[in-house]
Amino acid sequence: MRLIRWPNLVFIAITQLLFVYCIVHPVFEAAGVVPNISGIYFLALAAASVLIAAAGYIINDYFDLNIDRVNKPDKLVVDKIINRRSVILWHLLFSLLGVLLSFFVDWLTSARFITIANLGCVLLLFLYSISLKKKLLSGNVVISLLTAWVILVITWAETSNLLQTIDTGSYTEKITRITFLYAGFAFVISLIREVVKDMEDIEGDRRYGCRTMPIVWGINVSKVFVAVWMIVLMAALLIVQFYVLQFRWWFSAIYCILFVIVPLLLIFRKLFTARTSADYHQLSSWIKIVMFTGILSMVFFRIYL
Repeated sequence: MRLIRWPNLVFIAITQLLFVYCIVHPVFEAAGVVPNISGIYFLALAAASVLIAAAGYIINDYFDLNIDRVNKPDKLVVDKIINRRSVILWHLLFSLLGVLLSFFVDWLTSARFITIANLGCVLLLFLYSISLKKKLLSGNVVISLLTAWVILVITWAETSNLLQTIDTGSYTEKITRITFLYAGFAFVISLIREVVKDMEDIEGDRRYGCRTMPIVWGINVSKVFVAVWMIVLMAALLIVQFYVLQFRWWFSAIYCILFVIVPLLLIFRKLFTARTSADYHQLSSWIKIVMFTGILSMVFFRIYL
């Protein structure tokens, strides 16, 4: 369970559950559209996402063994609790099951190319683990895109419904707009967290030849990079709040300000005083909490839509 980062997998499942049942289904119901992804098909798609993510964590730890011996020796699982051969077998098993479940969704619903897209995710996670994570920004962007894919895959699976609309195109526009709102939030906050984690892991990464942002550009420039993206994110969130207030979504706006924007401001303030690996680890944990509170805001769409 430690190897597959089970809390992160629960977070993925909750994200997809909320997006489907608080946003996609209410919008489709109002428009009289039958969704592709519901019931057993939703379970299959969510399980595929969780299994592929678990496989990614496993293969990442396999190739990061030496770095983790420096950065987090007390959390080692590979070669300490589970031998390397078993780790590879678990990776292959989870990847295969994730792709097979994607095929099940493709085959029995009107969703298309989920199998190919998720197979691409498996390959990207493998490339990330063996190469991309050691390169400047490449690995950070890949992980951020895959984080956004957790949301995008749901809308992708409903493409056949969204492309059929002629007279009732408003619901297509609504789904698309909300999808990119949350996928954009997931991408940006994940990118911020990835760079903060690179600052946390700088010692082990430097020892084994990684070219992450803190190593190539330095800690101070990395902090400025994170700060700029945080400002962009907070500004975008404030604009969204002004937009929803015209619909009198008071509780939604209050929630976002108190549990997303204010925590981001506190993280922003703490960023420039952080010095040690423990400081950056704490920041990373706080950012993950904000990711969670941001995703939980999907509940308000169920209330207001």
